[in-house]
Amino acid sequence: MLELISEHRCFGGAQRFYRHTSSVIGLPMRFSVFVPPQARDGRAVPALFYLAGLTSTEETFMIKGGAQWLAAEHGVALIAPDTSPRGAGVAGESDAWDFGVGAGFYLDATQAPWSTHYRMYSYIVDELYRLVTTSLPVDAERIGIFGHSMGGHGALTIALRNPGKFRSVSAFAPIAAPMQCPWGEKAFTGYLGTDRETWRQYDASELMAKAGQAVFPGGILVDQGLSDQFLQAQLHPDIFERACRQAGQPLNLRRHEGYDHGYYFIQTFMADHLSHHAEHLRAY
Repeated sequence: MLELISEHRCFGGAQRFYRHTSSVIGLPMRFSVFVPPQARDGRAVPALFYLAGLTSTEETFMIKGGAQWLAAEHGVALIAPDTSPRGAGVAGESDAWDFGVGAGFYLDATQAPWSTHYRMYSYIVDELYRLVTTSLPVDAERIGIFGHSMGGHGALTIALRNPGKFRSVSAFAPIAAPMQCPWGEKAFTGYLGTDRETWRQYDASELMAKAGQAVFPGGILVDQGLSDQFLQAQLHPDIFERACRQAGQPLNLRRHEGYDHGYYFIQTFMADHLSHHAEHLRAY
């Protein structure tokens, strides 16, 4: 059952924050929803899941993304989950900003003690998806997904593995090849163990290479700032670009001079991402 924590009038629609008890996570979880004005009469509207990056919460995107007015214009709902379980009580889960609390990496952990609660992949793909499509005015046939950094990684991997559920995908500065960067190696080792074969299911570049064909024929949009402090060591969009090219997957990877990794960069290109999804979800 959904518990409405707060609701705020926003661009003719409503910005809401919810809490519920998650059977997948085994703990209370929070998520936020922007309901556009087109859904005021209960009509189901298209929706976009947004997955945030390291250290973020369900509030980060709604406060910093500058997306609600665009979503209101397009008639699209926005859904932003938290980035990890909270209150799992795992020893050391808050010791590092890039692992544990705020850093669930949108996967299902298999290693104890993380495997009990750190199941963000199943939470989003199964439980949250089902919850929003049955409890909110959201059209289950018109859902897309996008995200930033760790959330860009999550959006790409979830979409590539579930194209029947998510009809469109885009990302801002995603961790595009986590098996080949320090963030990914740390998270995957801790959550999944040392068998690197088990990591491939959560690496967008590996998934794209394995697919061997276009998963999203209408194209994938990725924006990357060239002054991003994490570009060289952590993000590797070129590896994903190469995998897409070899598979015949249309990819619009846009590189932008002077832009960094933060939300000013995200705000700058948010309109393009909402238009990209609206076109594929027929949300106009």
